[in-house]
Formats: sequence, structure tokens, C-alpha cells
Amino acid sequence: MAPHTAAHVRHTAAPAPAPDRRRAWLITALIVTFMVINFADKSVLGLAAVPIMDELNLSNSTYGLISSSFYFLFSLSGLLVGFLSTSLSSRVLLFGMTLLWAVAQLPVLAVASVPTLLAGRILLGAAEGPAASMSMHALYKWFPPERRALPSALQIGGAALGTLIAAPLVTWLIEAYGWRSAYAVLAAVSAIWALVWWQAGHDGPYDHARTGTGTGTRTRTRTGTGTGTGKGDGPRLPYRRLLSTGTVLGSIASAFGAAWALSLSHAWLPAYLRTELDMSAESAATTISVISGYGLLLLLAISPVVDALKARGVSSRWSSGAAQSIAVCVAACAMAAFPFIESTGARLILIGLAFGTIAIAVPLHYMTTAEVVPTSQRGAVFGIVAGIGTLPGLVAPSLTGHLIDAGETPAHGYTAAFLTAAAVMLVAGLLALTSIRPERDAHRLGLDHRPAGGAH
Repeated sequence: MAPHTAAHVRHTAAPAPAPDRRRAWLITALIVTFMVINFADKSVLGLAAVPIMDELNLSNSTYGLISSSFYFLFSLSGLLVGFLSTSLSSRVLLFGMTLLWAVAQLPVLAVASVPTLLAGRILLGAAEGPAASMSMHALYKWFPPERRALPSALQIGGAALGTLIAAPLVTWLIEAYGWRSAYAVLAAVSAIWALVWWQAGHDGPYDHARTGTGTGTRTRTRTGTGTGTGKGDGPRLPYRRLLSTGTVLGSIASAFGAAWALSLSHAWLPAYLRTELDMSAESAATTISVISGYGLLLLLAISPVVDALKARGVSSRWSSGAAQSIAVCVAACAMAAFPFIESTGARLILIGLAFGTIAIAVPLHYMTTAEVVPTSQRGAVFGIVAGIGTLPGLVAPSLTGHLIDAGETPAHGYTAAFLTAAAVMLVAGLLALTSIRPERDAHRLGLDHRPAGGAH
């Protein structure tokens, strides 16, 4: 037998199976549905805000606190589950999350009060904190890097679709059967999805982070370095190095700006439309659905553009980095403008730009992050990015409630809240625009072996 050399590679798992495109798109459909339920769960409190506040006699500050409570454990949960993803399968993680979603809707059905609303939202936030990052991580296991733009857009599109569907349906349930009925229906839907996922959800062939599962390949050299076989499955790097790259920091900034607007959308936009623009519950729901539809169209339009630009050799800094940064900046400008517009039509267009354009940023900040992180550490870093990037949810709804109560009128309070959001979003977007450079950072980390001159 020929002597072994340092270059000799020994496989410790069966070769990765050929990609199953049908199964890949089935998983995509399930994850899109997962995101639809996820955002319906998030939206239910905001859609029921007016009847809940009226029935329980809540102040704006108390309602804002309940809205923010969703994020008390959201970021911490995202971080912890991100690290758990290196040892637990996506099948187990997503199954456990959705069962907790169902349980979280139950307390308020037993007793409608501030404590049960808080308890349910805190548990739901803890269970949904890892949802976006871990479902994206699960999705990436079924597609190679060069084919992730469309599945990523569909995954995030599930969020927009969730609001698109939830706004009229949940509003109808609330108006026809009372706001508690919406909680009961969402609990049942979450439990049904969990059972379906347990039967059909499996990790894909691009799961290099796990070994011995039959879903991926891990290789080790005879020297025992365990460096892996490719860019994505390269050496494990210190998290300090990964998190200090401009690309990861810029992606976090992009996520932060988008999350500020998103948390306001869930918590306060329905109430704003009803109380300040004098819309009926049905009209407010329709408006929110239109905004979500606009976000969904942007997501579906941007993914082929990003893929086409990359196919033509355009760097990720400009194809996906600039796109998410500019989207956050555009939304910030619209956020700052619409409170001062008198025309109802023009104001609604600006509201759509402010709350819909940010949809672009969410899948793209995962894409740019993934380009500078080894596959084996991707789930953990996704969890960190999501955990930090979603911190605005802990602040924005509660701060908005205080500003509304402290303002000379509710309208003045809303204006102060929207201007604060615009300032945060504009700074975040500009930071992302100047920081995200995946090619340069991948080269510096040793994940891209092109000459230094090729990094941008």
C-alpha cells in the first residue's frame, strides 16, 4: 500500500448525495409557509391593538411595553439557538420552535390580562428569535451558493406573504369572532405545520457543518488539521475575527435599520392607520396587505437581478451589499417625509416606501454574511447577526408608546417616533453601504484564494 502523505484525504462520511431539486423546492415551500405563520404570529397583537387596548383599558405606553416584550428574549434566543445549530439538525430546531409558537398563543385564551399578554409575547419572541436565521440556514443546506438568491428571496417573501395574508384574515377573525379567535387559529396552524415538518423536513446535501448524518461530507487530512475541502467548509475561525469584518458589521447595521421599521410596522402601523388616518379595520388591513405585497414584489424582482449581476462579474459589494444599504436609506427618507404630507394618497405611497422597501435588506444581509463565514459556523453567525440586528424590537415599540403619551397630541407623538426611526435607519444604511465588502473580507479570512487584487 502506498504510504500516506499530508495531502492524502480520508473521508469520514459517505459522499454527499446528488442534489434532489424536487425535495429542495419542497423544503423551500415548507419554509416559506413557516415564515408566513411566523409573521402572522408577530402581526396578531398589532392587528388586534385597538380592541385589546379598548377592552383592557391600556395606555399607549403599556401597549408599547407589551409589544416590546416580544423581544425580551428574542435576541438571546437567536444567539443560543445559532450555536445549537452546529450540533442539532434543522429538522429538530424548526419543529421545536413551531410547537412553542402554538403554546405561546394559549395563555391569553385562558385569561385576558396584561400579565398573560406579556407572558405569551415573551415566550413567542423566544421561540421566534431564531426563526428567520435558522430557516435560512436550513434552506441553504439545499442550494449551492450560486443558486441561493431566489430561495432566499422566497424565504423572506414568506414574511411579506405572512403579513399579506394575515392582515385581512386575522382582521376578519377579530371583527367576526373577537380578537381571541385569531390567537386560537394561529395556535392550531403552528401545531399542524410542526407535524408536517417532522415528517418531511430533512437536512440537505450542502450541510457541511454536520457529520455522520448522511446529508453531507466532512473530510480530514492525515495530518489531523481538519481543514475541510472547500471555501464554505474551510478552517473554523475565531468568532472575534468573523464578527469584526466590515461585511458582518455592515450586514448587522443593515439588519438593525430594517428591524426598526419592521418592529414599528408590526406594533404601531395598524393603530396609526386607524386612529390617525381614520381608517376602518378592513381598510387598514387592506393597506397593510398592499404594503406587504409591494415588499414581496421587490423581493422577487431583486433576486434575479442579484444573480444576473453576479453572473456578469459584479462584486457582491455592489450586487447585494449596496442594494440592501440603499433600500434602508430610501425607506428612512420616506419615513422622515410622510408625517408632514397632507395629501392622503401621497402619504400612503410614502408609508408604503418606508415600511415595504426594507424587505430587500433581509435576505441580502444573510447572503453577504454567508460569503465571509465558513459553512460549519454559518448557523452560529446567522444567529448572532439576527440577535443583534433585531435589538430595535426591544426599544422601538415601547419608545413609540412613550412618545405618543408624552406628545402634545398623539399625532405629534407619532411624528417624533417616525423621525427617530428615520434617523436610526439612515445611519444604519450608510454604515452598511461603506462597510460591506464580501470579496475583500473573504480574502483576508482565507476563504477566497483569488489574488488580493481581485478583492473589492
